[in-house]
Amino acid sequence: MEKFVTLLIPALVALILVRLLLIPMKLIFKIGIHSGCGFLCLWLLNSVAGFTGVFFPINAVTVLTAGFLGLPGIALMALLAIL
Repeated sequence: MEKFVTLLIPALVALILVRLLLIPMKLIFKIGIHSGCGFLCLWLLNSVAGFTGVFFPINAVTVLTAGFLGLPGIALMALLAIL
């Protein structure tokens, strides 16, 4: 029984550490996916900027805004660009 407890405690500690380290990795992965989608949307909109007349600079702020807010974020940036 003593041998079982000495193996169980390090296994539980390792499991808890792995769970705690996975939470930030999920957040980083989610931010990366959203930023990639935001970049793609801004790039597509900038490719037709000759027709629309609205050009979005591609930087960290605009990419994250487009990535996290989606279409409302792009509409907000377009409204700010027009005004």
